[in-house]
Amino acid sequence: MKKITLIICLGMMVAAPSLKSQKPIKVLEDSIQIGNWLYPGFNVTIPEADFDNTLKNWIKLQETGTKSKVQTENGELTIFGAIVKEISPTSVNIYSRIVNEDTVTRLLACIETKKDEFVEPASGDIQLTAARDFLKEFAKSQYIEVIKGQLDAEEKILRDLNRELSSLQSSKARSQKTAKNKRGTVNNEQEKLQVRHNELSMLSTEIIGKNNEMMSMPMGAGREAMSTQIKELEKRRRKLQNEISKSENKINKARSAINQADRSIPRNENEQDVLKAKIDAQQAVVQSFIEKLNTVKLY
Repeated sequence: MKKITLIICLGMMVAAPSLKSQKPIKVLEDSIQIGNWLYPGFNVTIPEADFDNTLKNWIKLQETGTKSKVQTENGELTIFGAIVKEISPTSVNIYSRIVNEDTVTRLLACIETKKDEFVEPASGDIQLTAARDFLKEFAKSQYIEVIKGQLDAEEKILRDLNRELSSLQSSKARSQKTAKNKRGTVNNEQEKLQVRHNELSMLSTEIIGKNNEMMSMPMGAGREAMSTQIKELEKRRRKLQNEISKSENKINKARSAINQADRSIPRNENEQDVLKAKIDAQQAVVQSFIEKLNTVKLY
């Protein structure tokens, strides 16, 4: 049978990156070999489609609305009594084959409306156009499914990048809060230290005076009372010294935390800048897939 070369090219290439641009769906009237015979039919290219999903969905579409089941033999699909109201008010037989190629999945299909009568130019423009539209819509749905998967994957990358940026922003906020709180700790402890050092200085002077006074006292109850008083003063001094040591430790730890926070913030900001650039680039990628999807929806 002579090959008919009518081609329907749906959609145009856009100026997005080549790997992400939508490709045309083609529906050609062709002679299709089923078994050992050639029949008039259609040669449909579905860009980027997954072979297994396309096969599954094509079988499902043919079986929709009928109790008939698709029979498979040697890679050829046959269904008797398919319901395709867009093409014929009565049931049709469909003979088809799906071929897995490098960048496209090819659907080869013949639609028999009556015994030995197939949809072809001789069957009239209305039925021919209906068959082309039916196959085009199937091909379009498979291509859209692929693009939605691509878009979902790119949107997930974008969400992950945004979560990472949010995490960095939260980390920076925590570092800033830590530095602020620790500076407050330093100021408070320095004020306490000043008070305690003053108190320690006066206490030490008092102890020295009491010791001198005790040394000049004769042995007896008065001297023993003075000795007890001095011991209480020394106990207070040791407590003050411990408190001073604790304050100094707090100050040292607070300053260390401040230094660590202050060093981490510039690194964090640099990492945020890098991430923001990645996010901008990924947003452009996502937008290219949105445009790709919207373009194919208009096919």
